[in-house]
Amino acid sequence: MPRSILAPILVAGFTLALPAATFAATVTGPGEDTPLNLPADAPRHAASGGGSGNLVRTIVGLAIVIGVIYGVAWVLRQVKDSREARVSGAGLQHAATIPLGPNRALHLVRAGRELVLVGSAEHGVVPIRTYTEAEAIAVGLIAPEEDEGEDGPRPSAGPPRSRTFVDRLRELTTRS
Repeated sequence: MPRSILAPILVAGFTLALPAATFAATVTGPGEDTPLNLPADAPRHAASGGGSGNLVRTIVGLAIVIGVIYGVAWVLRQVKDSREARVSGAGLQHAATIPLGPNRALHLVRAGRELVLVGSAEHGVVPIRTYTEAEAIAVGLIAPEEDEGEDGPRPSAGPPRSRTFVDRLRELTTRS
Protein backbone atom coordinates (compact mmCIF):
# COMPACT_ATOMS: atom_id res chain seq x y z
CA MET A 1 0.00 0.00 0.00
CA PRO A 2 1.46 3.45 -0.85
CA ARG A 3 2.63 5.61 2.05
CA SER A 4 0.42 8.50 0.97
CA ILE A 5 -2.69 6.39 1.67
CA LEU A 6 -1.30 4.52 4.69
CA ALA A 7 -0.52 7.62 6.78
CA PRO A 8 -4.10 9.06 6.92
CA ILE A 9 -5.50 5.60 7.67
CA LEU A 10 -3.13 5.15 10.63
CA VAL A 11 -3.88 8.64 11.98
CA ALA A 12 -7.64 7.98 11.75
CA GLY A 13 -7.22 4.60 13.45
CA PHE A 14 -5.21 6.02 16.37
CA THR A 15 -7.63 8.91 16.76
CA LEU A 16 -10.59 6.57 17.07
CA ALA A 17 -8.71 4.21 19.37
CA LEU A 18 -7.64 6.84 21.92
CA PRO A 19 -10.12 7.75 24.64
CA ALA A 20 -11.92 11.08 24.45
CA ALA A 21 -10.63 12.10 27.88
CA THR A 22 -7.14 12.49 26.45
CA PHE A 23 -8.36 15.13 24.03
CA ALA A 24 -10.60 16.82 26.62
CA ALA A 25 -7.69 17.51 28.95
CA THR A 26 -5.68 19.13 26.20
CA VAL A 27 -8.42 21.53 25.02
CA THR A 28 -7.82 24.94 26.52
CA GLY A 29 -8.80 28.35 25.39
CA PRO A 30 -10.09 31.70 26.59
CA GLY A 31 -13.20 31.36 28.72
CA GLU A 32 -12.99 27.60 29.11
CA ASP A 33 -12.36 27.81 32.87
CA THR A 34 -15.32 30.15 33.56
CA PRO A 35 -17.96 28.52 35.77
CA LEU A 36 -21.59 28.62 34.68
CA ASN A 37 -23.96 30.89 36.59
CA LEU A 38 -26.85 28.53 37.29
CA PRO A 39 -29.54 29.19 39.92
CA ALA A 40 -28.95 27.21 43.10
CA ASP A 41 -32.61 26.56 43.86
CA ALA A 42 -34.65 24.40 41.52
CA PRO A 43 -38.28 25.38 41.00
CA ARG A 44 -40.58 23.70 43.47
CA HIS A 45 -43.40 22.97 41.03
CA ALA A 46 -43.36 22.75 37.30
CA ALA A 47 -45.78 24.96 35.47
CA SER A 48 -48.04 22.87 33.28
CA GLY A 49 -50.84 23.81 30.98
CA GLY A 50 -54.06 21.89 30.64
CA GLY A 51 -53.54 18.34 29.43
CA SER A 52 -56.90 18.31 27.66
CA GLY A 53 -55.62 20.62 24.90
CA ASN A 54 -52.88 18.18 23.99
CA LEU A 55 -55.33 15.28 24.06
CA VAL A 56 -57.77 17.06 21.73
CA ARG A 57 -54.96 17.99 19.37
CA THR A 58 -53.80 14.36 19.26
CA ILE A 59 -57.31 13.03 18.57
CA VAL A 60 -57.90 15.59 15.81
CA GLY A 61 -54.56 14.72 14.22
CA LEU A 62 -55.38 11.02 14.36
CA ALA A 63 -58.79 11.65 12.77
CA ILE A 64 -57.14 13.61 9.95
CA VAL A 65 -54.62 10.82 9.29
CA ILE A 66 -57.37 8.18 9.22
CA GLY A 67 -59.42 10.35 6.86
CA VAL A 68 -56.46 10.76 4.51
CA ILE A 69 -55.88 6.98 4.49
CA TYR A 70 -59.53 6.28 3.61
CA GLY A 71 -59.46 9.02 0.96
CA VAL A 72 -56.36 7.58 -0.72
CA ALA A 73 -57.87 4.07 -0.63
CA TRP A 74 -61.09 5.36 -2.25
CA VAL A 75 -59.16 7.16 -4.99
CA LEU A 76 -57.08 4.04 -5.72
CA ARG A 77 -60.25 1.92 -5.97
CA GLN A 78 -61.79 4.41 -8.39
CA VAL A 79 -58.67 4.39 -10.56
CA LYS A 80 -58.54 0.59 -10.55
CA ASP A 81 -62.23 0.28 -11.46
CA SER A 82 -61.91 2.77 -14.31
CA ARG A 83 -58.97 0.89 -15.83
CA GLU A 84 -60.63 -2.53 -15.76
CA ALA A 85 -62.47 -3.56 -18.87
CA ARG A 86 -66.20 -3.73 -18.47
CA VAL A 87 -67.86 -7.00 -19.45
CA SER A 88 -71.01 -6.55 -21.45
CA GLY A 89 -73.15 -9.41 -22.64
CA ALA A 90 -72.95 -13.11 -21.95
CA GLY A 91 -71.28 -14.24 -25.17
CA LEU A 92 -68.23 -15.77 -23.49
CA GLN A 93 -68.31 -18.26 -20.64
CA HIS A 94 -65.65 -20.38 -19.03
CA ALA A 95 -66.62 -24.06 -19.27
CA ALA A 96 -63.63 -26.00 -17.87
CA THR A 97 -59.90 -25.87 -17.11
CA ILE A 98 -57.27 -28.58 -16.77
CA PRO A 99 -53.87 -27.63 -15.37
CA LEU A 100 -51.10 -29.40 -17.31
CA GLY A 101 -48.12 -28.16 -15.34
CA PRO A 102 -46.66 -24.98 -13.94
CA ASN A 103 -48.14 -22.03 -15.88
CA ARG A 104 -49.72 -24.34 -18.48
CA ALA A 105 -53.37 -25.32 -18.84
CA LEU A 106 -56.14 -26.26 -21.25
CA HIS A 107 -59.28 -24.11 -21.15
CA LEU A 108 -62.64 -24.80 -22.68
CA VAL A 109 -64.41 -21.54 -23.50
CA ARG A 110 -67.97 -21.20 -24.75
CA ALA A 111 -68.24 -18.48 -27.39
CA GLY A 112 -71.90 -18.20 -28.29
CA ARG A 113 -72.93 -21.62 -29.66
CA GLU A 114 -69.35 -22.82 -30.16
CA LEU A 115 -66.82 -24.24 -27.74
CA VAL A 116 -63.16 -23.36 -28.22
CA LEU A 117 -60.40 -25.48 -26.69
CA VAL A 118 -57.38 -23.25 -26.03
CA GLY A 119 -54.01 -23.92 -24.51
CA SER A 120 -52.40 -21.30 -22.31
CA ALA A 121 -48.76 -21.07 -21.30
CA GLU A 122 -46.31 -18.42 -20.17
CA HIS A 123 -45.82 -17.08 -23.68
CA GLY A 124 -49.40 -16.90 -24.91
CA VAL A 125 -52.74 -18.52 -25.64
CA VAL A 126 -53.19 -20.84 -28.62
CA PRO A 127 -56.55 -22.05 -30.00
CA ILE A 128 -56.45 -25.82 -30.44
CA ARG A 129 -59.87 -26.79 -31.76
CA THR A 130 -63.35 -25.37 -32.19
CA TYR A 131 -66.44 -27.49 -31.54
CA THR A 132 -70.09 -26.84 -32.30
CA GLU A 133 -72.60 -27.69 -29.58
CA ALA A 134 -73.57 -30.93 -31.32
CA GLU A 135 -69.93 -32.02 -31.68
CA ALA A 136 -69.19 -31.11 -28.07
CA ILE A 137 -72.13 -33.18 -26.84
CA ALA A 138 -71.13 -36.08 -29.12
CA VAL A 139 -67.53 -36.23 -27.82
CA GLY A 140 -68.61 -35.63 -24.24
CA LEU A 141 -67.22 -32.15 -23.67
CA ILE A 142 -70.51 -30.88 -22.33
CA ALA A 143 -73.65 -32.51 -21.01
CA PRO A 144 -76.75 -32.32 -23.17
CA GLU A 145 -79.03 -29.37 -22.45
CA GLU A 146 -82.15 -30.17 -20.49
CA ASP A 147 -85.52 -29.33 -22.05
CA GLU A 148 -88.32 -27.94 -19.94
CA GLY A 149 -91.45 -30.06 -20.22
CA GLU A 150 -94.79 -30.13 -18.46
CA ASP A 151 -93.47 -32.65 -15.94
CA GLY A 152 -90.33 -30.66 -15.26
CA PRO A 153 -86.87 -30.84 -16.76
CA ARG A 154 -85.99 -33.94 -18.73
CA PRO A 155 -82.80 -34.82 -20.54
CA SER A 156 -82.63 -34.46 -24.29
CA ALA A 157 -82.26 -37.42 -26.64
CA GLY A 158 -79.06 -39.45 -26.47
CA PRO A 159 -77.42 -41.65 -23.89
CA PRO A 160 -76.22 -39.92 -20.74
CA ARG A 161 -72.48 -39.49 -20.57
CA SER A 162 -70.88 -40.34 -17.26
CA ARG A 163 -67.43 -39.03 -18.19
CA THR A 164 -66.83 -35.93 -20.23
CA PHE A 165 -63.90 -35.26 -22.54
CA VAL A 166 -62.39 -33.04 -19.88
CA ASP A 167 -62.57 -35.86 -17.32
CA ARG A 168 -60.88 -38.27 -19.73
CA LEU A 169 -58.19 -35.70 -20.54
CA ARG A 170 -57.64 -35.12 -16.82
CA GLU A 171 -57.14 -38.87 -16.27
CA LEU A 172 -54.57 -38.99 -19.05
CA THR A 173 -52.58 -35.99 -17.81
CA THR A 174 -52.48 -36.54 -14.04
CA ARG A 175 -49.62 -38.40 -12.44
CA SER A 176 -50.29 -41.62 -10.56
